[in-house]
Amino acid sequence: MAVELDPVETPDGETVYVDRTETLRGAKGPFFVVYTTPDHEQRWGYYCSNCESTDNAMDTMGRIECNVCGNIRKPDEWDAAHE
Repeated sequence: MAVELDPVETPDGETVYVDRTETLRGAKGPFFVVYTTPDHEQRWGYYCSNCESTDNAMDTMGRIECNVCGNIRKPDEWDAAHE
């Protein structure tokens, strides 16, 4: 069964595709995986479901933070030494 992806526009005017079946838990709402094409060939980044934005950043620890609403996903391997 093929997964239907939702097209969204980035702040730069590029169309990317949100897969709402691939989620990562965030503090204010899930982040969805985003692809450059609807056929899942190349991962582009993440979509914040809390504010419906693609403007977010991931650090080397795997933490994702939305630059618009502050929604955050802590890394899988997290302890106080990482802050």
